[in-house]
Amino acid sequence: MKKLRIGVLGAANIAIRSIIPTIKQLSDRFELVGVASRHLAEARCRLAHLDTEVTSGYGELLHREYIDAVYIPLPNALHYQWAKTALGRGIHVLVEKSLACTFDEVVELNELAAANDLALVENFQFRFHPQLAYILDLLQQGTLGELRIVRSTFCFPPFPDRSNIRYQKALGGGALLDAGAYPIKLSQFILGDDLVVTSATLNIDDEKGVDIWGGAYLKQKTGTLFSQIAFGFDQYYQCNVEIVGTKGKLYTNRIFTAGENVTPVVVLETQENGRQEVMLATDNHFKNMLSYFYEAAVGTKDKRHEYTANINQARLLKELREKSHE
Repeated sequence: MKKLRIGVLGAANIAIRSIIPTIKQLSDRFELVGVASRHLAEARCRLAHLDTEVTSGYGELLHREYIDAVYIPLPNALHYQWAKTALGRGIHVLVEKSLACTFDEVVELNELAAANDLALVENFQFRFHPQLAYILDLLQQGTLGELRIVRSTFCFPPFPDRSNIRYQKALGGGALLDAGAYPIKLSQFILGDDLVVTSATLNIDDEKGVDIWGGAYLKQKTGTLFSQIAFGFDQYYQCNVEIVGTKGKLYTNRIFTAGENVTPVVVLETQENGRQEVMLATDNHFKNMLSYFYEAAVGTKDKRHEYTANINQARLLKELREKSHE
C-alpha cells in the first residue's frame, strides 16, 4: 500500500487526543511527518509523548515537497485559508467541521479540490461508526414502519476556559458551526439531501457576539418528512437522536460521540416486540474515518460524493442563519 505522508496544522486537543494517535496506529497507510504550531514550546511539551516533529508556521509545513495530505483542526475562521493553500499545492485535506465559515468559501474549496482531483473530507467521525449503519439499516428494513419524526439534540456544558475559541467571534465561534453542524449532517443521512430549513432560531450572547444556542426545522423539498434539531453551549449535555415511525421508535444518547471506550445502546420500541435495549459493539470511529480519507485520497473511494455533501451541508448552515434573522 502507498503511504500518505500527512501533516497536522495546529496542536488542537482533538488532534493530540484522537487523530494523531490513530494516524500512528494506521502506520501501513500514513506517515506522520510533523505538526505545525504557532506556539512552538507549548506544542512540543504537549506532543512529547507522541514522538513527532513539531515546527512553527503552518505554511512552512505545507510547503514541504513530501507532504501528500494534511489534517486541519484549527479554529473555523482559519479553515478556508489553509485548506485553500493546501489544495492549491496538490495536498489532500481532512478538515474539522465546519469546513468553512461561509457557503461561498465551501463552494470555492470544493471546486478547487475537484479541479485538482483531491480528497476534501469534513470530519464528522460519527458517520463511520457502526451505530449509524445499524440505525440506517433498521430504517431500510422498515422496522419502525413508515418514518414520521426525526429529533436530534447536541449540547455541551459551559467550557471551563471562558476564552475558548468557540466563544470567539473572530475565530468563527458559535454553537451552529460547532454543535449545530452535527444534527444537520445526521438529518441528511436519515432524510436525504433534499432538505430545506423552514424555520430557525439562534440566540446570540451580546458580550461574546456569537450564537450560544439554537434550533431549526428541516423539511424535505419534495416529501413530507421533517427533522427537528436543537444545539448549544452552556447547557446540560445532550447527544441524541429519536426517530419515530408508524410501528415503533428508537433512541440513542451517544449518536455523535461514541468513542472506542463507549458501548452504544439503542433503545428500540416496536408494536411487535415491545421495548428492547440493543447494545452495539464498541469501535474506533476515528480509525474508520481516517481509513475512509485514505481511500478517498488514493482513489479507491469516489471523491465526488464528498464535494456534493460538503456543499449541501454548507447550504443548510447558510439557510439556518438566514431563517434565524427573519
